[in-house]
Amino acid sequence: MLKSANLDEAVEPVYLLLLRRPGITVAEISAALDVPDAEVRKYLDVLADLALIKRSLQTPETLMPMNPEKVFEAALSQKQAELAKTQHEMEELRAVAARLASEYAVEYSYGQGGAFERLTSVEAVRARMDELVAATTVETLAFAPGGPQTAENRAASRPLAQSLLSRSVVMKTIYLDSVRNDPGSLEHALWLSENGAETRTVPVLPLRLQIFDRRSALIPINPEDSSQGAIFLEEPGMVAALYAFFRLVWESAAPIAQPKRTRDVSSVSPQERELLRLLADGLTDEAAARKLGISLRTERRMITEVSARLEAHSRFQLGQRAAENGLLSPDPGFSAQSA
Repeated sequence: MLKSANLDEAVEPVYLLLLRRPGITVAEISAALDVPDAEVRKYLDVLADLALIKRSLQTPETLMPMNPEKVFEAALSQKQAELAKTQHEMEELRAVAARLASEYAVEYSYGQGGAFERLTSVEAVRARMDELVAATTVETLAFAPGGPQTAENRAASRPLAQSLLSRSVVMKTIYLDSVRNDPGSLEHALWLSENGAETRTVPVLPLRLQIFDRRSALIPINPEDSSQGAIFLEEPGMVAALYAFFRLVWESAAPIAQPKRTRDVSSVSPQERELLRLLADGLTDEAAARKLGISLRTERRMITEVSARLEAHSRFQLGQRAAENGLLSPDPGFSAQSA
């Protein structure tokens, strides 16, 4: 009872004894509660200070309990004041959090956890690149503007490239034509090709770009100065637009060297190549069969046969093998319309 009024827990039993046994003495309270007389007198002083007990006018040695309502009213008022203060502090904290969250969204994340994240330093970009490379399983596409690559950039990019290529991830990079005149940059591009990547060049590129598994992308905050950081995108519509743009530039770019072929693909027919390309573009078996003008049974037999020739044990691995061996580019001698 008295605990809610911030009183010592031992005070309550004393009050209750006085209430239930009128005229009880200090010695009797001490015996009932098994506490020393000095402790009992201390508790009685507390009760007296709170006006919860008073001495009888007829017998001053007798202590009489008083109505505790006023004590609890005071305690309740104090608690209400404390709660009001706490509520006010919570409202202030909530307002500060909302303001800072708004600033964070504008200055850093553009809605992190949704579609955008702003990376405002080279270190932050490199850290995110490491994470993305580790998580990539199918394909990376990149624009690498800026002309000849510095020795530092080439050295920094090789471990990432090796990590991707060792996992049979398709890796396509478009450089500027000017890298052909720089021995170090040309050697790096040829090294990529020798290790299974594909590299091409064009006269000019609009910005630096990296696309991962057609699900996320990195673009510079300022295309004229990549040192200002990058924006990480996961918005499907924007990533799809960047992918379409990359593919358009890729088809007009000139290969630096043919990628390393890991298997003999001469036995893959033009029709099978087109089937692989259609599946890589996301078409279902039924849609691919309709495009090729063949039955679903024939389409699935073709998949089984080409999987065996490319040593692929799953649809996912078939896509990897097809990409590794350059089978996803349209064959000039075949089109779906001529099937």
